[in-house]
Amino acid sequence: MTSTESAEHPAIDLMRAHRSIRTFTDEPVSPEAIEAAVRAGQAAATSSSVQAYCCIRVSNPAHRDKLAELAGPQEKVAIAPEFFVICGDARRHRIACEMAGGAYDQKLEGFMISVIDAALFAQNLVLAFEAMGLGTCYIGGLRNDVGRVIEVLGLPSGVYPVFGLCVGTPAESPTLRPRFPLESVLFDGAYPDDSTIEAQLKAYDTSYREYLRQRGAPEQAVNGSWSGAMASKLGRVARPALAGVYRAQGAVLD
Repeated sequence: MTSTESAEHPAIDLMRAHRSIRTFTDEPVSPEAIEAAVRAGQAAATSSSVQAYCCIRVSNPAHRDKLAELAGPQEKVAIAPEFFVICGDARRHRIACEMAGGAYDQKLEGFMISVIDAALFAQNLVLAFEAMGLGTCYIGGLRNDVGRVIEVLGLPSGVYPVFGLCVGTPAESPTLRPRFPLESVLFDGAYPDDSTIEAQLKAYDTSYREYLRQRGAPEQAVNGSWSGAMASKLGRVARPALAGVYRAQGAVLD
């Protein structure tokens, strides 16, 4: 099989067709679909078979309403057919260490493994749902007040909510959001100099404005830029309480 032929594959087409779906029909997601997707999620790579993640299906309407409020508010969290909270999970490793007569002693690396494992699991989970014709939307807004999320779900020490995931049958068909061109991501041997990166960002700003225009975005957004939006978003500390909450939940971040 040539490299060109290997690039033409249904799995690759599925990955490149990903869009965040924020509006869903009322059609339920079957238990069989959920189980199949979770098993696919479990097939993701995991460091040394640590499997430092868990997936909490939230079906209690009161809990859904509270999480929707904490996340924004974001109504879709409350009304999506299914909502999951993806967590880094070091709780079972603490128990395993105790079972062996030892003590869990992991610092920043242990927390990073749990977050990385959770993200790898979630991406496989999303691809599985999308392969079944379902739509998904990650909800990072849960980290707005992750301490309250922990309270709502009654999570024990060592379990760290990372993000939520809405799942259901799409009731919309949004256009694909443009990504950076390949040469802005794939570097051969070394990272480019700053002037090269700046030129790439300016080119991407132009294509991103066109995407916003075609999407019917407000004129203010169309006249802005991706780099300007990133400067506004990343030029200030976001969620400053996050580290303290994760530390209180048992994470060591140094």
